[in-house]
Parts: sequence; structure tokens; C-alpha cells
Amino acid sequence: MVKKSIAKKNKIIPVVLSCLLVCIIFTGCASKPAQDQNASGTNASQSEAIVEENLTAKDLQEPTNNDQVTSASAVASGANDFAFHLSAALVAGVGTDNFVCSPYSVWLPLAALLNATDEDNRDALLAALQASGISVDDVNSAASRMLYDLTRQGDEAFATPDMPAYDPLKIANAIFVNNDVTLNKDFAQTFLDYYRGTAMNVDFTSSDAVDAVNAWASENTDGLITDIVSEFDPQTVAAIANAIYFSDRWSWEFDPAKTEEEVFHAPGGDTAAFYMLREGNDQTYYEDDNVQATSLNFTTGGGMYIILPKDGDATGLLASMTNDYFSEIQTGSVNATGTLLLPRFSIESPVMDLTGTLTSLGVPLFDENAAPLTGGLIEENTPAWLSDAMHKAVIEVDEKGTTAAAVTVMAMATSAMPEPTEPFEMVCNKPFVFVLYGQTYDGGKQVLFTGVVNQPES
Repeated sequence: MVKKSIAKKNKIIPVVLSCLLVCIIFTGCASKPAQDQNASGTNASQSEAIVEENLTAKDLQEPTNNDQVTSASAVASGANDFAFHLSAALVAGVGTDNFVCSPYSVWLPLAALLNATDEDNRDALLAALQASGISVDDVNSAASRMLYDLTRQGDEAFATPDMPAYDPLKIANAIFVNNDVTLNKDFAQTFLDYYRGTAMNVDFTSSDAVDAVNAWASENTDGLITDIVSEFDPQTVAAIANAIYFSDRWSWEFDPAKTEEEVFHAPGGDTAAFYMLREGNDQTYYEDDNVQATSLNFTTGGGMYIILPKDGDATGLLASMTNDYFSEIQTGSVNATGTLLLPRFSIESPVMDLTGTLTSLGVPLFDENAAPLTGGLIEENTPAWLSDAMHKAVIEVDEKGTTAAAVTVMAMATSAMPEPTEPFEMVCNKPFVFVLYGQTYDGGKQVLFTGVVNQPES
């Protein structure tokens, strides 16, 4: 288990600035028998061999037949359901503060741990991930396809006008394993094949483990996240980590010369904000009795929906948001002429301890008595469970684009929608919600970040 001083301060840092997320989940185990401790040298070399010599990653899953597409689409939809359930649970205690998180950064390591969870708890974890009735193999394939779609790393061979190469988004997964245990080889191979997860040996009783995790986080966040942990509890046997980094420019940038300082009606009282102006044709726009919404597209794919509640309660809106409503906003959007006033904003979340939240959402991996990761994560049959899950995120939005970081990511309607008869005016001078997404073949817009701007910070 991780010491609480770490849990409160510096364990996992998700950040949104181009979009950077890293989620670290710590796994605890009972004390090992003396004979196992004495074999630490042998186990360390075995684990290193598994990680460095014997494993070769197969290609990420590409779109193939309709059955695979249907299954992957169900998993992707469930991941978005999980995104809004997690967001709702976390935003409930925010009050009038700003909020940002990366649900996808939390979903990925939990999906990977399906492959290490015992049979008694697997169905419960699938249900928590909104994937009931779907096999673990299908979840793995869907996760691989998501990574293929989202992180094609600029490979123009797979680019299309609707799905350009998505260079700005980078996703990394890793597991750090204590020297005196051996990572389960089946888990290691699956983690590598479907999640591009790397593995490395560390000594959790030494500061070297802290250095290794922090160095990995820094490397995979372009130096934005450098101090994830300060110490580990000596009983920690593994830490699974996810990092997402995103940085892109708007396809239609705001003109900085038109940015002006105006009043923002924050819940705690009026304050000043710097408003960016966009006006003209061909803007994606949605409106119903409750919200106005527009999507700001990035140059290489994906985008960010800005959702403005008419009653000014952005926290309440995100708390009640569902994937069905998000889909309704997408399919009901039209190409419109209008004016958008959006404040520049920058948000850095505190470190969030997700242990209680994930447990309340049905994740069964934190039960020390059940020890649901026993045998599936490490070769030794030592009781193992998750002891902690932390998350931190940052986002910065300005005239040129968005940058995000974190340490702990559809086809259009077949019939054209009529254009509104009157130009819209969307003035975000009160709290609003944002949903940053990437584009996938199977799941359409995959939710990467969610958040609430109750008070812009420039």
C-alpha cells in the first residue's frame, strides 16, 4: 500500500495542455515467505528476461470484419459510459471550483488488469467498465483498435480525409515490478500486444523505484510531469501506469487581436476573463432547452465540445451527463453561422485519490481480503490487490489550441440537418463544460478529458 502522504501529494498527475495523462495504480501484497524473499535475485533475472528478451509485440488491431467492429464499438461506447460515470462521481465534490480529469487514462489500466483479475471478480470489473457480457479478449482487441485509431503517429498510409493521421496524441502504458517477484508472462505478453505496455524491474524498498517511475513519467509527458511519487511503501509489488500526452492547434484559430477582457459570471461572484472571438459560417452548433454546444476541431483530428448550460450550473450538467446525451449533441449538431465568445482558461487539478470513487463504481480490485489479482499479475501465488489509485490533470486552452497532460482518451448522420434560420450567439460568460475527444473508427468520438470551467484562469 502507498503511504497516505504520497496519496495526498504526488502520485499520479494527469494534465491537460495538449492532453497529457498518466495514471498510476499501486498494487499491494501480503508479506512474502522467507524462502521467496531469498530468491529475489533469481526472480529478478527471470522478470528481466520476460520483459527484455522473450516478448515481441504483435501489430495493433486494424479494422477488419463487421463482427469485430460491432464488438469493438460496444467496448468503446462502454468506455465513454465509464468516462461520464467517473466524471459525475468526481465532480460531485467540486462545488464552485474548476475541474478536469482524464477518464480514458483511468479506463486503460483497469481494462488491462482484466487480464490479471481472478474469475470471481472479472465480471464485476467488466460491469464497472460498462462492458458486461463482453469477453476479456474482445476488450483487449477493442483497446488495441482504439490505440491504433488514436495514436497512428502520423502514418499517412492510414490517413483519410475524415480520419487524418493523429500525431499530437501519445499514449503510453507501463508496469513496474518489484525485483523479488516475477511478472506473470501471459499478462506481460497481453499487456504488450494489446496495450503497448512495457515492463521493468524496480526495488520498491529503494529510492531507485521512485526515480524510475518519475523518469518514465517525464519521458512520456515531454517533461511536463517529473515528480509523480516521493516514496513507495516497501510492501508495494507493482505499479501500473498510463500516460497520455496531447497537443494540437485549432483548425480554425482565434485571432489574438480580437481577444478582449470582459466579465465572467462565476458562482462565487463576477470576475474578469479574456474572451476569444470566433464568428462566421460553418461552425458546429447544437441547442436544446438546456444547453448550447459547439465543437472546436483540431488540425489533425478530434476536437473539443464546449457545452454551455442555460441555467449556469456546469457542475450539475457534467454530473448528469451521459454518453447517450453526448451522442445526441453530436448527431443533433448542425453547420451554422454564428458568434462564439470563449474565455481562455487554464486548469490544474489537485491530486485525486480515486480509490473510494472507483470502489463506489463497482471496481472490485481494492478488496484486500479477496486479493483479486492473486496469481494473475505475478507468478508467485502471493495475495495481491490494488492499494491505491491516484489521478491529476491539467489543461490550457488559448487562441492557438489546447495542451493537456495527465499522470494515472462515429459516423456522421446519413441525412443532412437543416441550418438554423437565425445565426446563433454563444457567450460563455458563465460556467461551462468541456469534453475533449479523439476520433476512432469503431466508437466515433472517444472521450479523453472532461471538465468544468467555473472560473477561467488566464
